[in-house]
Amino acid sequence: MPGAIDAWCRLVADHGSKSLEEIFRPAIAAAEQGFCVTPRVAEDWRRFRARVEIDTNAAAQFLPGGAAPAVGDIRTQPALGRTLGNIARHGRDAFYAGEAADEMVSILRGLGGAHIADDFAAQASDYVRPISARYHDHDVIECPPNGQGLAALMILRTLAGFDVGTLSQADRIHLLAEATKAAYRARDAFCDPATSNIDPGSFLAEDYIADIRSRIDMARASTPATWDDIEHRDTVYVTVVDRDLNAVSLINSLFYPFGSGIYAPKSGILLHNRGWSFRARPGHANSLGSRKRPMHTIIPGLLRKDGKTVMSFGVMGGHYQAAGHANLLSNIFDMKMDLQAAAEAPRSFAFDGVLSLETTIAPATRDELRARGHDARFSEEPIGGCQAIRIDHARGVLFGASDHRKDGLALGF
Repeated sequence: MPGAIDAWCRLVADHGSKSLEEIFRPAIAAAEQGFCVTPRVAEDWRRFRARVEIDTNAAAQFLPGGAAPAVGDIRTQPALGRTLGNIARHGRDAFYAGEAADEMVSILRGLGGAHIADDFAAQASDYVRPISARYHDHDVIECPPNGQGLAALMILRTLAGFDVGTLSQADRIHLLAEATKAAYRARDAFCDPATSNIDPGSFLAEDYIADIRSRIDMARASTPATWDDIEHRDTVYVTVVDRDLNAVSLINSLFYPFGSGIYAPKSGILLHNRGWSFRARPGHANSLGSRKRPMHTIIPGLLRKDGKTVMSFGVMGGHYQAAGHANLLSNIFDMKMDLQAAAEAPRSFAFDGVLSLETTIAPATRDELRARGHDARFSEEPIGGCQAIRIDHARGVLFGASDHRKDGLALGF
């Protein structure tokens, strides 16, 4: 079930200082009056156009004239604008009941789906207790399973046992790769917390982490961790700090580029395909189940010190996000980088048997990592994308960062 609309409405009702109509106004204007296609969006639209070619309605909306929009084109989504306007005026029921829900159910059932109107009406977001771990006298706050925030904390706890700031670039990449593999091996235990007995604390306990550290050989790569499921890709992260220093760390995702590719033309809604990350194997912790949530990769983050939030941050990039959180914080605390430099620094990611390196890493470093047993390869595209805001409470100053790997900016007003 799409859950974002319910979450937005509940957050605004419980904590918002503005109305839904005011909050939705810029999005409605972009949908109805049009938005300009930027270079990164145009490239992704071209690369992943096959996702919407399979659905006649989606192709008509997203491939005008049979082509992906070019840089500088103005695109509108008037049907979506009308639906957003209805939600702004009438709340969640404008999405989960009535015409919009009826259209989605009709389309999904016509394709063989098991969805019924009650599934949409019953959708409800949960407030959950975050999980945390210490890193350099700060508390790193993450969402619990069914997300992968626990993996980010496990990586950080592992790195905390090493003097990372004194290591060479090859050593740091190797160490991050080994910590990442260990954390991601544990990730398969994640599932809907309502149906799981997983104890996040057991994965962060000192004896568990000490065992991980003891198994890391700085001269040799461990056995690759492989992933036998679908890649997670299409994510947007936003963070805002207001004048009262309230911080919001928010992430939304369609799961795959253009989600499922299934489009409801009357309501303008493009449906996600996050259910694809369920396992088909009965008895697996992440197996498909009624009213159950799949393991997912999207994780907004917060950093706190002495009881105050001092940073909100997120690193888009599917599976990379947990490793990305750890790498960003290590750059800040171990490498003493400022926020923008920490976001822009070269990245690596050990996943599915390959150690991907951005091309800003020297070939000699790649060769050294290969000599340690890594299948190190230069990535054909940027790894992830970071946005963050640091709060200097003593001076009343905000520091924003948005890296160059995707569209986005840091803006204060």
